[in-house]
Amino acid sequence: MPATGRRRSPRLPVWICSRYALRATVERLAIAQVNTFCADGTADLIQQYAFPLSFAVVNVLFGCPPEIGTRVADSMAKIFEGDDADQANAMLAQALLDLVTLKRNEPGNDLTTRLMEHPAALDDHEMIPQLVSLYGSGIEPQQNLIVNTMRLILTDDRFAGNVLGGSQSTRAALDEVLFTDPPLSNYCISYPRHPVLIDDIWLPAHQPVVISMAGCNNDPAISGADRADNSSHLSWSIGVHACPARSVAYLVVQDAIDQLLDALPEIELAVPADELTWRPGPFHRALTRLPVRFPPSPPLRLP
Repeated sequence: MPATGRRRSPRLPVWICSRYALRATVERLAIAQVNTFCADGTADLIQQYAFPLSFAVVNVLFGCPPEIGTRVADSMAKIFEGDDADQANAMLAQALLDLVTLKRNEPGNDLTTRLMEHPAALDDHEMIPQLVSLYGSGIEPQQNLIVNTMRLILTDDRFAGNVLGGSQSTRAALDEVLFTDPPLSNYCISYPRHPVLIDDIWLPAHQPVVISMAGCNNDPAISGADRADNSSHLSWSIGVHACPARSVAYLVVQDAIDQLLDALPEIELAVPADELTWRPGPFHRALTRLPVRFPPSPPLRLP
């Protein structure tokens, strides 16, 4: 922020303050994305729906123009895949620096501007790790949560007919995925303050320990229990460092799935489930593609 001039009071964007406004934003973006492929009768739900929709929602929240957002998303994907992490980190830092520079010159009603207006008065380079954390949690995991939940709905008899028929909620399918197949399988790095003994293995003090949410949730000691409508998983982490955007993520992902199922109620998997393949990477649980088919339909009217 320039040294002169009156600083505006920190405030959240209107679409963050109002869940109704955020829902309307997701609905508008989701319908626009469905309209790009609904007449074709086939689609890859990752490249044609989950990724562009997640990308568009996050860009709206951060006031990020598409050309910068594309660079952010590409570099984030490379980092999650472990593909030349040094180069990907450099690409990400430069893209976010360009966003900060833009918002210094053209402040708006968005999260990037609000972060810069905070009394902490972060400089350009201090802004980058803040945006890295928020962007990283907003695109890749959100995309994978949409896709993994759609895979469950389309392949598991417990959900396929019930969710499409309305007798079981999309939220139930979401929590099932977050319990058994979370988009971030391994993360939440912790540093023990002192040596800790777990199952006859000593974890040394002050060394990073990568926690597996998928491993915790799929422990054989609990995996046989009935978890219908059970959100007692670790996918949002716990404690003071738990995900602060849990309610926003639930809203965006659930609305994205509901809009897709409302628009294409006869959607089905286009290949056998055992032919689906997963992307490599130490942290995420992400399909390479999710091909589907459905009766072609005309574009929907935008709200």
